[in-house]
Formats: sequence, C-alpha cells, structure tokens
Amino acid sequence: MNFSRPSPPLPSVDIGSLRHERARKLRTELATSGIDVAVLTNPVSIRYATDYRGYTSFQSRIPSQYLIFPVSGPVVLHGAYTDDLDTIDRCDVAHSVTSFDAGLDLTFSAERFVADVERAVAEAGFGSDAVIGIERSTPSGLGAFAEGGWNVVDAEPTIERCRSRKSPEELKVMAYAIAVAELGMWRMHDALEPGVSENQLFAILHATNIAHDGDWIDGRMLCSGPRTNPWYQEASNRVIERGDLVAFDTDMIGPFGYCADISRTWVCGDPPLHQQINLYRRALEEIEHNTSLLHVGASFRELSEATFRHPDEFVANRYACAFHGVGMTDEYPKIAYPQDWEWTGYDGELEEGTVLSVESFVGSSSGGEGVKLEQMVQVTTDGVTPLSTFPFGLEP
Repeated sequence: MNFSRPSPPLPSVDIGSLRHERARKLRTELATSGIDVAVLTNPVSIRYATDYRGYTSFQSRIPSQYLIFPVSGPVVLHGAYTDDLDTIDRCDVAHSVTSFDAGLDLTFSAERFVADVERAVAEAGFGSDAVIGIERSTPSGLGAFAEGGWNVVDAEPTIERCRSRKSPEELKVMAYAIAVAELGMWRMHDALEPGVSENQLFAILHATNIAHDGDWIDGRMLCSGPRTNPWYQEASNRVIERGDLVAFDTDMIGPFGYCADISRTWVCGDPPLHQQINLYRRALEEIEHNTSLLHVGASFRELSEATFRHPDEFVANRYACAFHGVGMTDEYPKIAYPQDWEWTGYDGELEEGTVLSVESFVGSSSGGEGVKLEQMVQVTTDGVTPLSTFPFGLEP
C-alpha cells in the first residue's frame, strides 16, 4: 500500500459533547413520540445513544446486548461491560432472547428479559402504564411483554428520525470519516493496475479505515469489467484486466462510527473507450440533475417524480433508490425511483440539514459494462453542499 499520501488531520471535536448531545436529542425525540423507556438492540442505535461500539457485527446477527434508555433515569447496558463511558450508568447481565444465549426454548429468557425492563421502568420512576419502545425483539420477547400487559410500541421510527437530524459536532466527525474514505480511495487509485484482484484492491479501503479507528464496511461492493453490470456483484478474486471499468461503493462505517458512502468508477490502464465514456456521462448527468432537485421542504414524492430519465435499456438495471439518508450508516429517508414507488415509496419532506447520498447506476439490460456513481451532500436553506469531494472522472 502507498502510505505516501498523508492522513487527514483529526477534527477538533468535543467527544463528550458529541455523546451527550446525541443522548439529549434521543430523549427529546422519545418524549415527543410518547415513549417513556426505549429498549435498543440495533448496535448502531446503541452507539448513537451511548457511543458503546463493542461486538457490532456479532450484535447485528445475535442481539445478545440490550440497552435500556429511559427519557429520564439510569441508562443500563445489559450484556456488555464498559467503564469509560459516562453515558452509561450501569452495566448488568443480559437475559437475551436468542437461541445462542438461551437455547431452543426462549420462554424463560423472554420472561427474564421483560423483568429486566420492568425493573428499569420502576427505577426510572414510571408505573405499569409506561410506554415501552422496543426496537427489535423476537416473537417470544414481544409475547412476554403482551402477557405482562405492557404498552409496547415500535421505537425504530423515532430513532431513525432522531438520527437523521445532525448536530454540528456530528457533521465534523462525518467530514473526517469521509476524508478517511477518500484517502483510501486515492490509495486504491494509486494501486489500480492490470493484475491486481478485486479483493486486493478493495482491501486497501478496509485497511485505511481500520488504521484510522474506523469500524467496518457494509458490503464488498467493488467489481470490474463484465462483473460491473448488473450492480450488486461483490468483490471477488477476479484479476482486473487492462481496459476494464472498475466500479465501487465505499459503504464504509468509519471513524467515530459515521458512514462514508461514496461511489466512483475508473478505467484500468488504457484510455476509456467511447462506450465507457457514454455510460459515465449518463451516470454523471443523473447525479447532477437529481442533486439540482434537492431543497428544504421538497417532498419525497416530488423528488421521485422529477428524477433523471434514462433510455429504456438502462431502466431495468437501475439502482435500488435515487437518494437515501446517511449518518452512522444508511438511514431514513430512502427515496424511490418512480418505477418503484407503488411497492417501496413513502412520502415525507426534506428537513434543513438532511444528509443524503445521490445514487446512479447505468448499465444496459442487453449487457456490457456498467458505471456506478454516488455523491454525499447536505441539504440546507442556503442550497446543497457536497460532502464528498473526490473528483469525478474515469481517470481522476
């Protein structure tokens, strides 16, 4: 790996202020939604609420930890231990409703899980009429709450809305995560030559992320040559050949736990061919057109209907959405293309400060290579501000 490119400077940020401001925002959103106590199992939500980052990948598959987070009162993390976070009042054992932790009969663990929440509700000063927001649980866990007569609601919409509203400190650390991702991208570009494999090239981004205290990559999204179309073919041992297009999506959960979600497409070795340039121009035109639509107060439906129109041959292999939110990972909102509105679209309005990724994939349904581009932006009352600054172009 070429380490001659310097690391970006660490941001001047008050980590304590960042943590406590997120917790304050979350308590406000919970209160606004009428939730007295939230029970969080999504590792991204646990980090948002407390900055605890342990065993994230494991927790995403086997939710052995749960955080009990009341609008007022002690914050208790079950199933993990930390003594360096003042956002957590106490750590305790977990009664996790998973077969890994509790065996094949989850009844007893579900009862003990609910008992943990009951104790926290009482400790926070709430009664049996408290509204408990559950992020995710098994049917056994939810059934135990129902048997106890508890008023349980879905906490995920409240948490997603909260995470979509960024503080100034969050934007500082997100800018650093983007800078680290773009350092990794430059290192990938320096290493791109015929004979390197897709996995070897994408590993450079992983290494750069971890070296800067980042967390993980959401998907192995790098492909080359004939594997660039359709999209979603993940990195493999394929050796990149001279003249291939190489397309990637960082999907990087970076330093401070924030996401850098950027896509570029390059050509390896040779000058680009006419058909490669044509694909690229179409993708870049879509990014520019769709970015120009963004403004505070725009409805999701309005944006969907006004998105860039490609010729029919490129519609079938379009990306999964036109825009989506970005924070600690991909997040609300996801704004569908008009062709997909009936089955996956939902309406809403862009708020001041919303951070979005603007997406494009262009690949013909008749075959050939494809081009993937993605740009991170922030929508403000003063206009749209690009957050990712890596240059566009097949040959940056």
